[in-house]
Amino acid sequence: MNKLQTYDYIVFFIYFIIVSSYGFYIYYKKKTASADSKDYFLAEGSLTWWAIGASLIASNISAEQMIGMSGSGFKLGLAISAYEWMASATLIIVAIFFMPVYLKNKIFTMPQFLSQRYNEKVAMIMAVFWLMLYIVVNLMSILYLGALAISGISDLPITLCILGLAIFAIIITLGGMKVIGYTDVIQVFFLVIGGLVATYIALNMISGNQGIGKGFSILRAGASEHFHLIFKKDNPNYMDLPGLSVLIGGMWIANLSYWGCNQYITQRALGASLPVARSGLLFAAFLKMLMPVIVVIPGIAVYYIIKEKIPGISGADMMTSSGIQDPNKAYPALLGLLPSGLKGLSFAALTAAIVASLAGKANSIATIFTLDIYKKAFNPNAGEGRLVNVGKITVVVSMLLAVVLSLIIGDALMGEGKQGFQYIQEYTGFVSPGIFAMFILGFFWKKTTSNAALFATIGGFIVSVILKFLPGWVDLSRLYEYGWAVANSSGVFEIPFIDRMVIVFAVCVIGMYLISIYENKKGVKTNGLEVDSSMFKVSTSFAVGSLIIVAMLVALYTAFW
Repeated sequence: MNKLQTYDYIVFFIYFIIVSSYGFYIYYKKKTASADSKDYFLAEGSLTWWAIGASLIASNISAEQMIGMSGSGFKLGLAISAYEWMASATLIIVAIFFMPVYLKNKIFTMPQFLSQRYNEKVAMIMAVFWLMLYIVVNLMSILYLGALAISGISDLPITLCILGLAIFAIIITLGGMKVIGYTDVIQVFFLVIGGLVATYIALNMISGNQGIGKGFSILRAGASEHFHLIFKKDNPNYMDLPGLSVLIGGMWIANLSYWGCNQYITQRALGASLPVARSGLLFAAFLKMLMPVIVVIPGIAVYYIIKEKIPGISGADMMTSSGIQDPNKAYPALLGLLPSGLKGLSFAALTAAIVASLAGKANSIATIFTLDIYKKAFNPNAGEGRLVNVGKITVVVSMLLAVVLSLIIGDALMGEGKQGFQYIQEYTGFVSPGIFAMFILGFFWKKTTSNAALFATIGGFIVSVILKFLPGWVDLSRLYEYGWAVANSSGVFEIPFIDRMVIVFAVCVIGMYLISIYENKKGVKTNGLEVDSSMFKVSTSFAVGSLIIVAMLVALYTAFW
């Protein structure tokens, strides 16, 4: 595989200079005389709709997509696009129903919502939960997978790549949400252009330089097994994407929890007005429709190139040192085909995706720790300057923890042929059902009590763990007969994690309902939110844009069912 050449490093260096210079420009141009915590963490009122939309995508699309999802495209095919395309529909729902509640009630962090709606105990438990999840699962996995890819392309030691990415992300993050939001626009530009170039090269190569249209036709015909959006039960990858659950089951829970109840995502819109926030989310939904072209099609293309023995990429390029095929090597292998200069552009796109996501995640960690833990539990009288400084220290500490975790356990969890994207989805799914149940009932059912929310938080996690390890204790063959379990590669019957989320969500909702009804009868009072139907009205332009996205989704699922 060809490595980076001088021209590639020049292109990458230009990218680094552009992003850093623009970041400093934004920082000094929009810096206020006295830095205030809401301004630093939320860029209150200063992000435009296009900056919000671009920042959402830049923070979301990272190594887990560019590397992990391309790897899943190599192994599973187009079906993995469900995460991206269903996210488009989810963003519309979040824009219509979630954002008005947050903005009307002046919510700036997710724990603040829980404190306002339930109580401080629920908020503090969830603040700690989120910090652990963001650092141990998200920040660490983004850093490790990103470094793995960059190491594979550049031949630099993975440890050096981990440190380099962490330092670059810290530089961006210390400027606050304004710098992150506006530099993310540049990051998205590099991400989209670099990704499209890689896709073009792959499809043109498959067609024998006869164009990408012909290349896609050949790819769809020659790898038809990789072009089904809904898996049947006899598909060997059904465990990862269990049939209709991606349309009417657990995929909705994963997406609504991620896009609607996640500080990392909603933070971009919490400082804006409702029309601007909604426009930003709609713009992000349109960009989401494009993502499978950039990250999934390249993975399928690499699968076809190896299968048909087309010169350029061989099976050896996908092997680990121990001889195991590693799907995470699909995207780096494809980048190795690009000519000098373009390879640097795609390398910059990959780095942009990683750094933007790391910066966004670190900023959210700092926001939650500073406003919801430090200010409430350690120093209630802290001034604005002190809070900003604590946030900056938190950014550095969280990144250092992610570096240490990446070096110690990154390879064990995401190396040796494992699908990094699926790792992130499954382990985030341990808490997603409980979080979503707690938020959705908190929004729309005034009788929900604080103890019911605690049940969803702790009980949901416990039920998720039990279901995960159930096959070691109980024979699930009877569940298999009813379609609730499938045999894994070892022949052991398991419940797919997307279906586990449905079960856990149902347990959480039923438990919350029973606890709330019992406590309501005992006279327990609940904290309400300001919610009325007029909040959910949308503009004509938003409605038209939403209908276009829904029509596109229907067309895609009809074409690739």
